[in-house]
Amino acid sequence: MTSDPRAGSVLNCPDVLGSAPCILAVNGGSSSIKFALFRSGELPTRLLSGTVERIGLPGTFLRVAVPNGVEERQPVSSDLGQTVAELIAWLDTRGFLRHVAAVGHRVVHGGPLHFEPCLVTSELVHDLRLAGPLDPNHLPGVITLIDVFDRQLPGVPQVACFDTAFHRDLPLRARTLPIPRRYQAKGLRRFGFHGLSYAYLMAELERLGGPEAAQGRVILAHLGSGASMAAVLDGRCMDTTMGLTPAGGLVMGTRSGDLDPGVLLYLLRTEGLTIDQLDELVNHQSGLIGLSETTSDMRDLLEREDKDVRAAEALELFCYQARKWIGALAAAIGGLDTLVFAGGVGENAPAVRARICDGLEFLGVHLDSARNAANADCISRDASRPWVRVIPVDEEVMIARSVRQILDLG
Repeated sequence: MTSDPRAGSVLNCPDVLGSAPCILAVNGGSSSIKFALFRSGELPTRLLSGTVERIGLPGTFLRVAVPNGVEERQPVSSDLGQTVAELIAWLDTRGFLRHVAAVGHRVVHGGPLHFEPCLVTSELVHDLRLAGPLDPNHLPGVITLIDVFDRQLPGVPQVACFDTAFHRDLPLRARTLPIPRRYQAKGLRRFGFHGLSYAYLMAELERLGGPEAAQGRVILAHLGSGASMAAVLDGRCMDTTMGLTPAGGLVMGTRSGDLDPGVLLYLLRTEGLTIDQLDELVNHQSGLIGLSETTSDMRDLLEREDKDVRAAEALELFCYQARKWIGALAAAIGGLDTLVFAGGVGENAPAVRARICDGLEFLGVHLDSARNAANADCISRDASRPWVRVIPVDEEVMIARSVRQILDLG
């Protein structure tokens, strides 16, 4: 990796760390890693944030920034394991690594055995390998991350934070799959995901709107390349769009979302697809990229919709499905007091938010167009209820809080 020529940059000055132990929060995705370094404390303090983007593709790069705006960007290996080793080396050469007392990981799926944050052990890794078929697009990657950190930082504890924890206590009617009961004994159920995001959003909603807001009828919409929604009543998740795996629910960037099972049976019978080919179709070739035949990026679709009917149709389907799910989830919790948009699309695409909300007037949803265009924290009209909010999500700080609690770091 190329070193930063700016001598004296805060990125090269570990004095900002002080004497408190630090927590490295790692949020690994299918093609990227987000990470952040926190000074531990009752309220963990973010010292730097970064991403590794385009993993597995040409042009993989590491970008790191600190709160004062200083940023560094460097090329790294496209191989996940080597990328993590280079990230650790970057932290080491700048003096940060020796302050890292623990590493926390976002784990998308813990299978039927693991929901609550816990210390990473060989037994846990074994269970995650067994759960691999439930999430073949995320679990192998996080296991690789855990293995590399274990080799590179021997003796530094690691904590797994599960995205399914928020939905653990879904009502029986919401978590039960309508398949023969013998499969329930095998642990098959609707799990729900984006739980770290939702836990953060609920805490922020209480901070912004008070306890009554968080105890009301809330729909949380995490809209990004992966997208889901959750319905919360009295602080408890009552239903969510994703099910057994993160492939269900809303149409997404490259994932189909919910499909008539007959579609899959038809493809198996008529095209002779293998399991791996079917997985590739559902998780990587469908959704927005399958419909547009050009891109899964919402920004690109918005730019192209006037001249490409496929882009326009992909956008229309996404917004229609999102609007339909909001209506369904509102029915599940008896109405709507607050609608929260989050995630890359939810936070940064006013046009998409407006199209989703257009038609929700029957629930009392009325956006203020100027506030929406400005990505304001509250984008509904003053006189309208429910509230419609935009809350930037911070999964990394939730990881840091869990690590601090599990390991009792000061």
